[in-house]
Parts: sequence; structure tokens; C-alpha cells
Amino acid sequence: MFGVSAERRRIQRGMTLVELIVAFTILALLASMAVPLARSRVRREREKELRIALREIHTAIDKYKDMADEGKLGQLNAAKENYPESLEVLVEGVKVTGGQGTEGEKKIRFLRRIPKDPFTKTADWGMRSTQDDPKSTAWGGQNVFAVFSKTMEKAADGTPYAEW
Repeated sequence: MFGVSAERRRIQRGMTLVELIVAFTILALLASMAVPLARSRVRREREKELRIALREIHTAIDKYKDMADEGKLGQLNAAKENYPESLEVLVEGVKVTGGQGTEGEKKIRFLRRIPKDPFTKTADWGMRSTQDDPKSTAWGGQNVFAVFSKTMEKAADGTPYAEW
């Protein structure tokens, strides 16, 4: 009888209940360690995309301001302080005056499109004008001096993304 049981065990290869519990425990432990790493990686990617989008918009605003200060964008409203009226102006373009030679006037676009905020997944950015308080979340509407993310989330160091 002893020989039959050993022969049956050799034929019926598999895992015992204890072995299964140990294996699943190890898998659960590894999975619980991987999830926070994946979340932090996704957050870092979004932060990188946010920095790129903000830099792109701020660079376009600065180029608009420089050209307006040089008088290349024609007569602008003095109350706007040579900043764009809205982000759409940067996409739609502005006619440049004093073109070289026979070109005359041409239209210049500062952005191809308004980038999307990676946290809100929309192209709806918070805006500040030169007259607004630097910490204000409401736009005065005079001009677009700066943009910020409308998300209420905070970075790992505790600073809100709206202050980036």
C-alpha cells in the first residue's frame, strides 16, 4: 500500500494548498509594491507634459509681446500692454506690418493649437492678466500675461500645479 501512494504522488504532480498560498502571497506582495511605482511614474510623465505645455504657451506669449513692443503687430490697444487678448489670438494669428519687399502684410501664428493640460485633459487654462494678483485664480480679462493649470492636485513637494 505504501508503494501505491508514492506511485500515485509521482504521477499526480501539482502544488499543495500550502504551496499555492505561499505563491499567491508572494505575487500579491510584488504587485502591491509595483502599483505605487507605476502611479509615481504616471504622475512624473504628466508633470513633464505640464511643464512642456506651459513653456510652449509662455514662449508664444513672450514672442507676441516682443513683436508688439517692436511695433511689428501694428497699432494695438494700449490697455492690453502689448500682451495678447486671449490664447485664441496666438492660434488664429496676427497680421504683421512692414513686411520686407513686395510681401506686404503677412499673418503670423504663435501657436499651432492650444496644448491640453495633462491633468484636466482639456485646453482650458487658467489665465492671469498684468493687472491680476499673482496668486489670483480669476482672470481680469484685460490681457493674457500668464497661464496656469486649473487642477487642484499638488506635486510631490506639496506645491499646487496651479502655481507652476
